[in-house]
Amino acid sequence: MLSDTNISTLLTRRQLFGRTSAGIGTAALASLLNPALLSAATATPASPAAPGVSPGVGAALKALQFAPKAKRVIYLVMSGGPSHIDLFDYKPSLRKIHGTELPEAIRQGQRLTGMTSGQKSFPCVAPMFDFKQYGKSGAWVSELLPHTSQIVDDIAIVKSMHTEAINHDPAITFLQTGSQQPGRPSLGAWLSYGLGSANENLPAFVVMISQGSGNKTDQPIFSRLWGSGFVPSQHQGVRLRTGGDPVLYLSNPAGIDGESRRTMLDASAQLNKMAADAFGDPEINTRIAQYEMAFRMQASVPDLTDLKQESKATLDMYGLDADGNHPTDGGYARNCLLARRMAERGVRFVQLMHRGWDQHSSLPKQIRGQCKDVDQPSAALIKDLKNRGLLEDTLVIWGGEFGRTIYSQGTLSKDNHGRDHHGRCFTMWMAGGGIKPGLVYGETDDYSYNIVKDPVHIHDFNATVLRCLGIDHEQLTYRFQGRNFRLTDVHGNVVKALLA
Repeated sequence: MLSDTNISTLLTRRQLFGRTSAGIGTAALASLLNPALLSAATATPASPAAPGVSPGVGAALKALQFAPKAKRVIYLVMSGGPSHIDLFDYKPSLRKIHGTELPEAIRQGQRLTGMTSGQKSFPCVAPMFDFKQYGKSGAWVSELLPHTSQIVDDIAIVKSMHTEAINHDPAITFLQTGSQQPGRPSLGAWLSYGLGSANENLPAFVVMISQGSGNKTDQPIFSRLWGSGFVPSQHQGVRLRTGGDPVLYLSNPAGIDGESRRTMLDASAQLNKMAADAFGDPEINTRIAQYEMAFRMQASVPDLTDLKQESKATLDMYGLDADGNHPTDGGYARNCLLARRMAERGVRFVQLMHRGWDQHSSLPKQIRGQCKDVDQPSAALIKDLKNRGLLEDTLVIWGGEFGRTIYSQGTLSKDNHGRDHHGRCFTMWMAGGGIKPGLVYGETDDYSYNIVKDPVHIHDFNATVLRCLGIDHEQLTYRFQGRNFRLTDVHGNVVKALLA
């Protein structure tokens, strides 16, 4: 017969084994829900930077590998794939081959999308728009971009971009995160993580979206394109809306004033800190930081978005009326002006995404509308930054996830046609922030189908962007699931010819 002492000891053992098994299960569940709990999040140590060169507040990198030329980035994302053939990659010989079949020697068995793989004919289509040469570089620019043509001496046009992706989602995911598979941190998140913030009252990474007047049913834009992936969520982009409150839930609800809000946040922070100490979840501290940022943004965001502070001359330059609006561009011009205001305030990464470039049909009509949306504001942004002395340390990027095919998608008529996706070559441009101005880089064949000189892969492009910011792309890493990840994966070479 067991004594009271033995019974007590036996129950304790049962409790021990029961709690131990539950603990193992809890740890396993936690590792699935939040792998960061069981892995150290560290950046590879950086080499010493030049004297006085260091990242901002909350940076993972304590020093930069190179003296940075750019302090911030404004990325003008033309979602849908602008036609390089109709905008920048002028080929006089296309007039002669218009309507003829694309030779197999040019196509070289390239994989096609499901939208044109069943076509029996692939007639080549010359641009229906005139081109002229501009600037000291003699860059060819389409009549669709009259304002961009006036800034060619301030930008570098890269005609030899290429990607493996042939469909929108993997292609734009690749462009923004360095991987065709979702789940990686976006470029803005990498920079927020690596370089930190230069303004404690605004996020390091801000996103704005506008709907173009071209393809109204263009591909959707997913929030993961400005997501943080596996780096802490405080580095994800914060979206500013074009109408109503710029940021949802930022304003105090009815009956709550600033003092009451401060009291609530302090109490919430104390509870969250207790939870962080008990569970060790880094995302709890991230949430505390996000609440504090939201509180500070209540004052900083209204000031940021108040365009009445701008002169009439500035509004006119962007094509905006006295209220900061444009009648047809879906908000793109206003977003460009806001991007300049963010650059002044030290926002690290501003990402403008403009939908409507997916011209599978009705290209001549749709691309006119798209170019009218973005041409004047994009050029105005470069001029405005330059006039204020900000262009030299602000890197501006313009471009989409791929280009368009030389052959027509669907029926080719006298005044109408479409173009399918084309990743084998496309055009982007860059300006400021350490980029050589007035440069035309790369060359394609006479069909604007293959690259014949100086190819630039997506990984090369991203490596070059990081170099402008003083970062060796092989050094900015984050340890996750047992290995160090980086924006360029295990690829990428800096395109030194693009650097000033």
